[in-house]
Amino acid sequence: MGSNVSQLDSNRDRRHSAWVTYPATVTRMVQECADVFTYDLHFDDPVTAEQFDFQPGQFNMLYVPGIGESAISIAGWAKDGQGLRHTIRSVGNVTDAIARGGVGMSLGIRGPFGSHWPIEHLTQAKSPLDVVVVAGGIGLAPLRSLIEFMIEHRSQIGNVDLLLGARSPQDFLYREDWDRWTEHGIRIALTVDRADRSWQGHLGVITLLLEQMTIPDPAHTLLMTCGPEVMMRYVGGVGAEKQIALEDIWLTLERNMNCAIGLCGHCQLGPEFICKDGPVLRYGRVRQWLRVQDL
Repeated sequence: MGSNVSQLDSNRDRRHSAWVTYPATVTRMVQECADVFTYDLHFDDPVTAEQFDFQPGQFNMLYVPGIGESAISIAGWAKDGQGLRHTIRSVGNVTDAIARGGVGMSLGIRGPFGSHWPIEHLTQAKSPLDVVVVAGGIGLAPLRSLIEFMIEHRSQIGNVDLLLGARSPQDFLYREDWDRWTEHGIRIALTVDRADRSWQGHLGVITLLLEQMTIPDPAHTLLMTCGPEVMMRYVGGVGAEKQIALEDIWLTLERNMNCAIGLCGHCQLGPEFICKDGPVLRYGRVRQWLRVQDL
């Protein structure tokens, strides 16, 4: 009997491996904007569902049989807390297939992979740190789980400012979450590149919002950002100008990730393989490579 129990535990340990593809089902699908959808995915195996865990900023490989895999950030737990949430832009064969499949579609999940946002800095600091989060467009997706983490640990964190930029007022993500985030003391500022007649807010690139901010205690502030690389390059530069230490400026680079293990070379940025060394990295570690076009 004892050997059978040990064998069962061993099987469960093997099943909870990032190198195994777990079957899952799409249980909820929400259109965020024209080509971006948020999906709730539930593991078909209850043991896997119970054991799976991730850190904010990590990613999964989503597999569509007969088509392929795609690296997608984990946006958080599903609405009911029993599965995972992924926000995906339809830009290729795999992501288009998931959009067509919709609710009820079966796919595979492999992960989690990669580095994560510096959450240990937030919870282990001697005094609460302030946080500035800067997200451009779908760049909010890999930051959403960080925001949820900060809400769970709100008493340990100082001021939290969330700067959101989008191409147009229709392109913002997670509008259904904004009121809840605000209720937990997260200050949200919005800007768009192109306004319509209904827009009464800020107009311009998101770095302008950061430039206009007052950072009361830069030595005790973390700046975390995700968006187009040119945006993150300027965000990092503005943060440094405001005396935030380079080691306290973090970004996530999900460019061209393909294999998740640094083998194929699609995600190489200078000496870094983003899927293996990142995707979350200190700005100072990669800023020289962000200046190189088409590297």
